[in-house]
Order: sequence, then structure tokens, then C-alpha cells
Amino acid sequence: MQYTLDQLRSTLIRLEDTIIFALIERTQFALNPCIYNKGALEFKGATGELSFLEYFFWETEKVHAKVRRYTSPDEYAFTSPLPDPVLPPLHYEPFLYPNNINVNDKIMDIYIKDILPFICKQGDDKNYGSSATKDIEALQALSKRIHFGKFIAESKFRSNPEEYTRLALTEDRQKIDELLTNKAVEAQVLERLRRKALVYGQTLDEEQEGVNKHLRIPVDVIVNLYKQYVIPITKEVEVNYLLNRGKAYKKYNKN
Repeated sequence: MQYTLDQLRSTLIRLEDTIIFALIERTQFALNPCIYNKGALEFKGATGELSFLEYFFWETEKVHAKVRRYTSPDEYAFTSPLPDPVLPPLHYEPFLYPNNINVNDKIMDIYIKDILPFICKQGDDKNYGSSATKDIEALQALSKRIHFGKFIAESKFRSNPEEYTRLALTEDRQKIDELLTNKAVEAQVLERLRRKALVYGQTLDEEQEGVNKHLRIPVDVIVNLYKQYVIPITKEVEVNYLLNRGKAYKKYNKN
């Protein structure tokens, strides 16, 4: 498979839909804050030192690991340790430079503290399992979207290896970020998200499409999610990847 920028961006656009729908699904339940608290009394010690979400996430990822989800180069686990797959391995054409960049802890923290309180009604409706299930779906989608920045970074590196290597050797993170950034594309992403959130969030109970007064999720929440968190954290992943990539390129291309 050839990882062109157009193909990669097409994947990112599809992930926008996945993320929006996952968040809409989560809004049908209350915030249920106890599922994020370690040792919450509601679970009578069943989750040990973990919160209910952490416990449920770990159990879920154990199953996913057995069917080789995390052998895919675009999937990153939130929990560990995980069992080995029971299915035979698949062969993936090498594209990324080997790395251990994983920002799932940051994604989890932002999701709980800065996203959920703005999309869920306050309170406790006892739907703990359902809430955690939707949390996991949203978190996995966000993780995939953000870590997919490595593929974008690799594609851009291959188009200009000398310049990215020069900046990596001086560890000029700001210049790498500037070289990566296409402000016009970012503006297009945010506008597309605004339109998608408006359309997908409608309950279609109004006669005229687009005037629904009861959106299932605020449009600004989706736009700000990307503007304040998804895009900046993706860039963080990309810059860290390119620092490693450039230094390795220099090491193996000394002549």
C-alpha cells in the first residue's frame, strides 16, 4: 500500500465521523463521575486500585489483543499488560520508523476532564457499563486519529528528508512544527467539522433541515475539541516522531 498524503487525509476525514458519532452516543447517558474515580464505593472493591473505566478498558483490551488489534501499526493500547494474539500474525508493509510514542495517557486525561463535562448532563443515572462502553469507543477513535499523525509525518519526511533531518539534529521543534503546518488545511478541517457536527447532531424533528434547536451535541464542542486538543496533540506526536526520524536518517546516511 502506498501512503500518499491524499490517502492519509481521506482516513482522517473518515475518523472525524467516527469521533463525532462516538461522542453523540456518549451524550445519551449522564456524566456518572464515579466511574472515573479510583476505588469508588459504588463498585465495592471489584475494580481494585483502578477506576471502573480503567478496569473495564483493561478487560476490553485484553480481548482485543487476543484478536491481534494492537499488532496493527495504527492501533495503540491504553492498558497493559496484554495477552498475545491467538490468531496468526498479519504482514504489514513497513512504513513507519520504529518508535514508542504513545500519548494515550494525555488523551484519557483530557477526555475525562475537558470533554465529558461539556457533552454530558451532570448527575448519575446508574448506566455505568453503557457509559464506559461509549467512553472506550470514543477514546479509541481519538487515539487512532491522533497517532495517525505519525503516518502524515512520515509521508512529509519522505518528501523533504534533508530539511527535516537538519531541523531534527538541532532539535528545533518550532521550525519542524512550522514546516509541518498547513494553516489552510487546518481551517478547512475546522469548517468541515462545524458542518458535520451541525448535520450529525440534528434529531431531524424540524421541518427545515439545519434549523434544529435541539442538537444532541454542541457544534462548538466538536470544533474546539479539534482546535484545542486533537490538532495540537497530533502535532506533538508528529514533531516527536520527526525528531527521532531525522536523527536516525542522519545516522544511517552519513555519506
